[in-house]
Amino acid sequence: MDFVNEWISTFDLPARVDVILVGLIKIMIIGLICLIANFITKKVVVNVVTRIITKNKITWDNVLLERRIFQTLSHIVPAIIIYFASEINEFEDYQTIIQRLSVTYIIIIGLIVLTRLLNAVNDIYRTFEISKTRPIKGYIQVANIVIVAIGAILIIANLIGESPFILLGGIGALSAVIMLVFKDSILGLVAGIQLTTNDMVRVGDWIEMPKYGADGDVIDITLNTIKVQNFDKTITMIPAYALVSDSFINWRGMVNSGGRRIKRSIFIDKTSIKFCSPEMIEKLKEIQLLKEHIETREKEIEEYNETHNVSRTNPVNGRALTNIGVFRAYITNYLKHHPGIHQEMSLMVRQLAPTENGLPLEIYAFSNDTAWAVYESIQSDIFDHLFAVASEFGLRVFQNPTGNDMRFIAGEMTRETGVREPLQ
Repeated sequence: MDFVNEWISTFDLPARVDVILVGLIKIMIIGLICLIANFITKKVVVNVVTRIITKNKITWDNVLLERRIFQTLSHIVPAIIIYFASEINEFEDYQTIIQRLSVTYIIIIGLIVLTRLLNAVNDIYRTFEISKTRPIKGYIQVANIVIVAIGAILIIANLIGESPFILLGGIGALSAVIMLVFKDSILGLVAGIQLTTNDMVRVGDWIEMPKYGADGDVIDITLNTIKVQNFDKTITMIPAYALVSDSFINWRGMVNSGGRRIKRSIFIDKTSIKFCSPEMIEKLKEIQLLKEHIETREKEIEEYNETHNVSRTNPVNGRALTNIGVFRAYITNYLKHHPGIHQEMSLMVRQLAPTENGLPLEIYAFSNDTAWAVYESIQSDIFDHLFAVASEFGLRVFQNPTGNDMRFIAGEMTRETGVREPLQ
């Protein structure tokens, strides 16, 4: 810089022009030095670091490259050059301003680097299996907020030339306002700690929360929200604290168990329930799943009736097989031999309280596949079969009268009265 002063003085320019021209040339030189330094940092230093990272066997450091942390750090070099260049004589009047702006720029770059570094830590953490049960994204966001808040305080303190602790004292007086502004973040932080500590929800869990219209898989857990992708591919955003304050269903236990519950009833017309005649019993013995059951039951019933001297001249006396009982036994054996039913979990066929719609015969079992489409297919196949075979047991499946039933009744009535032709 002294060389510039000596060189310009040889032109015998007016003093004011001399000062301005020297200042402009020095600014250009400083700018050129900054560009060269930035170029060397990016093209040499950063490239060397990039090659070292890409060629080693460690994989997690690649995330630092993806987050462009080293490229961002290279911007600090020009700011440092400008900071020390402010001590040149021509810039003495602006030295304080230049240095404060340089420090401000360095703080901003530092904030960006720290936030990207924390995000990189989260990216690395998500490669581990434990991240599904203990996500840290909420904590990373809290740390980012704290870093940005501290950075803002440092920037303001640097620009006004005061100690950061003076601003911190003023912020204490504004704590009520801060609580109001960051209410959701504070609630989200507390909720996130509870959700993680109690293992209430994980990324990948299927949750159901009708209040918010959520029924699908959790795809992201952040400080303020839980992102759920519903089965219709829509996205529902649920406040994190809502999962603590309100109730929701987490289907993780069902998925982990390997079985999904089937709990559905088939309604039997009560007027079709009756004792099995000898002819019906012989016919039902031809069903492979029932032959052994019927023979065993016949022996038990015969022994009981003989022991108690029961006269079977009236079917009401003693014990006898009923078509509904045999049908229930058939369903049980059918489920025990079904390839889609989980045989190590609860399995039963039971009667519920009779209703105006008939006698509910409920199936309570678990499929051995929790995938939705497979589960529905297994359930449908079972009831397709049961609806088709119910008539083989002399049973009628109940349903409310339809228009076709009304037409049939009307046609029968016209045949008896001869008033008009049956309805078509």
